[in-house]
Amino acid sequence: MKLCRFGQPGQEKPGLVSEDGTIRDLSGVVDDITVETLARARAADPATLPVVEGTPRYGVPVNGIGKIVAIGLNYEDHAIESNLPIPTEPMMFMKAVSSLNGPNDPVMLPQDASHGDWEVELGVIIGRTCRYVSEDEALDRVAGYVLANDVSERFNQKQRGTQWSKGKGHDTFCPVGPWLVTPDEVGDPQDLDMHLDVNGQRMQTGNTRTMIFTIRQLIAYVSRYITLYPGDLLITGTPPGVGEGKKPQAVYLKAGDVMELGIAGLGTQRQDVIAWRDLGEGVPA
Repeated sequence: MKLCRFGQPGQEKPGLVSEDGTIRDLSGVVDDITVETLARARAADPATLPVVEGTPRYGVPVNGIGKIVAIGLNYEDHAIESNLPIPTEPMMFMKAVSSLNGPNDPVMLPQDASHGDWEVELGVIIGRTCRYVSEDEALDRVAGYVLANDVSERFNQKQRGTQWSKGKGHDTFCPVGPWLVTPDEVGDPQDLDMHLDVNGQRMQTGNTRTMIFTIRQLIAYVSRYITLYPGDLLITGTPPGVGEGKKPQAVYLKAGDVMELGIAGLGTQRQDVIAWRDLGEGVPA
């Protein structure tokens, strides 16, 4: 099942996406899409729900994301293009919850940005508390999967000390959605094609089968150090093709660029890249 939140920022309504792509309004069944309301939302009969007319904005597909735990360098070719050692254990960092953004909302480069970059990633929404969970149990704790773009400002990430979060947590730097797709519909999360284009040019092509650490391994590993609660978001690394790794010269985002990305079964995103303050004071979430 595909679940979504649609409408203007701060006014999103819960929705169910039918097989033909039609959005059905779930407002009469649940107040919002959260991990706690998933069972009731999934029990709804799509045929009985009102059709949403037009092409409304998609918001982040699940409300109440408590934290964003990210995994770096989880594809060997990406570690190589980044000129960094191939990890022997998952590399963890955090993205600020304030970086959450709708899947098709503009991405705003921060002040004095010079090294903006893209990363298509498989995201995991946690459905049950994970604390020292085993690999065998890990996928049973998943509420659903989402498409995410781990947007980065590489100079802030790598040249301003040792904390990656400085370049990962800027406002709008974590577009998520358009849908939360339940595990039964996704099937094997380790066999999903993924891609990302910038200005119509293919930059990233990959498949989750080439992850160094699988989703099972990542959930189990993270839960040793950070308790994952229902609604938390785990993003799991990106395949090669980021701008920083382009040869013979790196390519970075600038205002006016367009990113388009997708993962099989999880939908697509499209973001216009804009300059600092072009959104005004309010940043959609």
